[in-house]
Amino acid sequence: MFENLSDKLDRAFKVLKGQGSITEINVAETMKEIRKALLDADVNYKTAKTFTDDVRTKAMGENVLSAISPGQLLTKLMNDELTALMGGTTADLELKASPTIILIAGLNGAGKTTFTGKLANYLKTQKGKKPLLVADDIYRPAAIDQLEVLGQQVGIPVYSNRDSKDPVAIALEGIAQAKQNGNNVVIIDTAGRLAIDEAMMVEIEKVKAAINPHEILFVVDSMTGQDAVNTAKVFNDRLDFTGVVLTKLDGDTRGGAALSIKSVVNKPIKFIGTGEKMEALDVFHPDRMASRILGMGDVVSLVERAQQQFDEKEAAELQKKIRKNKFDFNDFYGQIQQIKKMGNMKDLMGMIPGVGKMMKDVEVGDDAFKSIEAIIQSMTPKEKENPDLITPSRRNRIAKGSGTDLQEVNRLMKQFDDMRKVMKQMSNPAAMANMMRRMPKM
Repeated sequence: MFENLSDKLDRAFKVLKGQGSITEINVAETMKEIRKALLDADVNYKTAKTFTDDVRTKAMGENVLSAISPGQLLTKLMNDELTALMGGTTADLELKASPTIILIAGLNGAGKTTFTGKLANYLKTQKGKKPLLVADDIYRPAAIDQLEVLGQQVGIPVYSNRDSKDPVAIALEGIAQAKQNGNNVVIIDTAGRLAIDEAMMVEIEKVKAAINPHEILFVVDSMTGQDAVNTAKVFNDRLDFTGVVLTKLDGDTRGGAALSIKSVVNKPIKFIGTGEKMEALDVFHPDRMASRILGMGDVVSLVERAQQQFDEKEAAELQKKIRKNKFDFNDFYGQIQQIKKMGNMKDLMGMIPGVGKMMKDVEVGDDAFKSIEAIIQSMTPKEKENPDLITPSRRNRIAKGSGTDLQEVNRLMKQFDDMRKVMKQMSNPAAMANMMRRMPKM
């Protein structure tokens, strides 16, 4: 995400790299390039101009003129201003009421129903809530079926009334069922509607008036760029929603919607969709996103994703095995499955400072581990438990069985052996201390 914008901002900063101090001339030149980068990213013109004017004013302040590294200092200013532009602070859901009522609204095809399932899964797994989904789209064929399938995937009940054509009545019935069954969150998935369709807009206004929701989330496809921002403004004028959800952000290399929407509608971005899986939903953190746009990574989000997937008990058992040098291919395969659950590999690598720029021209698909998994699955149970049993003849058999070549098997075996050595060193306090002492010389 934001790949094109990140590249162009990086080029803009090169104007100041190597400069001894910040001057009106080199700042003006840099701001011109930054404004162009923002406009190319489909950022609202007024937003882009205000943003660069603010950065220029702060860059020319007296406390900045004596800076040793103008490029680094401008990066810091850009980071602060980008964070403020996208909302400044993380906006949480209001979940105090029981049941908390969340109304989902947006255009056709924005991904509302999929987001509804993801949000329910997030509230259940991360917030310990007991949600109920309400299928309130009475127009789209199979909308109810889609929500029921998603509900089954994440283990969350769905209320529907296929005989009713009254979205207000269905919403009220769903809330009543939630109260009866002890569900403390109700998420109501409504039909997609165009802002120019007056009858449909009046309909959702009636639903809002009847249920008095605690949260109204406007779901928008981030890849539509400035159109998404304009649509959000029209919907906000009618519904006064509490937050924005940007879907398909993993496919958005420009980022115009994320950068413009807060300044135009003055409502926070609360969630971003980063893939098709039910776990591919992130709380939106303006400061972390600013760091990612500027190529500074997002280690905090990476650690949080890891914590969500890795079980503490399993981790403790794994640590014991590593200490005893018993880490095997069963453990390795299990780690791969947990990493895959964390999300798209290229997106994960982009969270590591400096790696995002290195990976910009590298395609890393969801099948990045496919050949490794095939090789491990072609091993016998004994070979997985004891990798030292894998002789050259066995490697040949594994290569044929996995549809790979001997070179790939040999490379995996070497990487696995190297990894075990590193793990053994890291589990030994004395070896670890020695390694730390050698670091300055390295």
